[in-house]
Amino acid sequence: MSARNNVAPSTIGVDFVEGGIVVEYLDGRDVFYHGPPKPVEGGLKTPPGKEVHVLVTDPDGVEGVMTYVNDRNTHDEILESTGVGRVMLEDDDEEVLFPGVTVSTAAYSIRVEADLSLVDGRVFVFAEDEMSEHAYELVASEDSSDDVDQHD
Repeated sequence: MSARNNVAPSTIGVDFVEGGIVVEYLDGRDVFYHGPPKPVEGGLKTPPGKEVHVLVTDPDGVEGVMTYVNDRNTHDEILESTGVGRVMLEDDDEEVLFPGVTVSTAAYSIRVEADLSLVDGRVFVFAEDEMSEHAYELVASEDSSDDVDQHD
């Protein structure tokens, strides 16, 4: 398998519809993420082995940036044409996806954390494979020490 590179995301369209979220790629295609996203306070550790996509929207929810985490399947050129970014993490890596939003490795899982006081919008995490799809929204916590591991 060829090496994959980090790819910077572009601003893409977002539409909140009944039953989920539609992301509008730059090349004109749409993808539907099933929902509604489950609200999660504090950090989120995704189920192990899932493809992880992080969407950060503007305050109005009409546009945002989407980043795939550790995606080894999609070629750089395809990501660039769609506007989707990619970050590749090694063991014990941590990367800032967007001001206030970080991702890191946690064994076979990905940890996503958001300081929502720094994010002027909303943060969604999608974790999926052929067997299941999980949708989460990171929300402000009353106690910032809350940390949730999600494995449903």
